[in-house]
Amino acid sequence: MSAATATASVTPQTHALWQALRRNRLSWVGIGLLLLIVLAAVFAPWLAPHDPLQQNIAYRLEPPSAQFWLGTDSYGRDVLSRLIHGARVSLLVGFVAILIAMTIGSALGIIAGYVGGLIDQFIMGLVDVLLSFPTLLLGLMVAAMLGASLENLIIAIAITEIAPFVRVARAPTIALKQRDFVEAGRALGYGPFRLMGVHILPNMISDVVVLGSLWMASAIRTEASLSFIGLGVPPPAATWGSMIREGFENILDAWWLTVFPSVAILVTVLALNLLGDALRDAIDPKLRSERS
Repeated sequence: MSAATATASVTPQTHALWQALRRNRLSWVGIGLLLLIVLAAVFAPWLAPHDPLQQNIAYRLEPPSAQFWLGTDSYGRDVLSRLIHGARVSLLVGFVAILIAMTIGSALGIIAGYVGGLIDQFIMGLVDVLLSFPTLLLGLMVAAMLGASLENLIIAIAITEIAPFVRVARAPTIALKQRDFVEAGRALGYGPFRLMGVHILPNMISDVVVLGSLWMASAIRTEASLSFIGLGVPPPAATWGSMIREGFENILDAWWLTVFPSVAILVTVLALNLLGDALRDAIDPKLRSERS
């Protein structure tokens, strides 16, 4: 495929994607919400009104006020500042974990679908084992074995998310390896790695990206759940899950400690789901024709 042909094929796809996003108004709500959350995380040191780690017992469990917009926790720390800094951890864990799972899962899925035989059976057997465990339970077991840290949390969540990417990558690979352009490349003497990486991967990467945007929301929920039970980033670092856990002890007297981090998780997951649905509708030609 020449550069001109590749450019010509990409331009209609980009145009179709843009038109589909324009028709789906909810996609812009998701994009806007996600953009605000990302900007808040990036500029957290400048947006946070207080030091998220600074303790002041004199302001312990202060309700929302003009000085502390979202109140303070049991150590006198500003909830808004911790909420903004907590976005950094949640987005970092979700993005890196899904990126790792997407890379490993897609590679394994393409290899399984292209090679077939015993290798396919072995890889899919491992996938079935991973899928036999609930996501949270599997993440809990891995995080408990590795210990509580940011790196181990990312590894634990990435392991739980590999299996769906393997399945999503394997199915189109089985169909694509029989296509004429792959057969032509094989006839020209191209090796299997070139066929898988240059000819098959670009034709199924859109499905993987859509799944990644949807499962990033799942990764953020898993991070919050693991942090809630004490297997996330160690304190005093601010994370949404740990904030909910700390506020759970005072939920009757200080409702703001659990409500605001929960709303932050809800809005982030909603934004990612809206974006993922929009990308899926834009990429899938059947869904585009149904909505048009």
